[in-house]
Amino acid sequence: MDKSKSLDELKTKMRADTTLPLRNVATNLVFGDGNPDSEILFIGEGPGYWEDVKGIPFVGNAGALLNQLLAKIGIQRKDVYITNIIHYRAPENRDPEPSEIKAFGKYLDEIIKIINPKIIITLGRFSMAKFLPGVFISSTHGKEKIVEWEGKPLLVIPMYHPAAALRNTEVKLKLIDDFEKIPKLLQNIKEKGDRIQEDQAQTNSVKQLNLV
Repeated sequence: MDKSKSLDELKTKMRADTTLPLRNVATNLVFGDGNPDSEILFIGEGPGYWEDVKGIPFVGNAGALLNQLLAKIGIQRKDVYITNIIHYRAPENRDPEPSEIKAFGKYLDEIIKIINPKIIITLGRFSMAKFLPGVFISSTHGKEKIVEWEGKPLLVIPMYHPAAALRNTEVKLKLIDDFEKIPKLLQNIKEKGDRIQEDQAQTNSVKQLNLV
């Protein structure tokens, strides 16, 4: 599957959807940004002022912090994929309403399906609630959670939103600590995948020997 093409087609479909809320009060659709083949998908809350102007998620102050956090663990922004729970800016950056989250949800589900990430990192309580409803981010942040998604297990790691970290030093320190766990998680996933491939190769070798 050509992921870039599929995302472009989905983006075009979203732009043409006149039923989506907030489109009449926003400047741009803020769809997503980054590498479609990334193993990591970041999901934030919604566009702010600069995101609305540029049509790209996380390009304001919170985005600058996100870039710094990624650089600190040796990951470039262009190597991950970033999107949001809602894709048009809400007036005055207010919290997204349940009806808005629901309206954009079908498109976010498609983004997840296309990217097919190994890890989803939610930034903030609204994106966390999509996968882990009824929990508090203060007690859940940085912890690995396996959820069932489209009939298969998906690794979700809730984290604080960078905007919250900019307002609170304690939250920022927690966010830094949580980000530092990402490289080890990726390594564990890679090692697990390598083991599965080795097991499959050994199984195939045994089958071939039995046929001789």
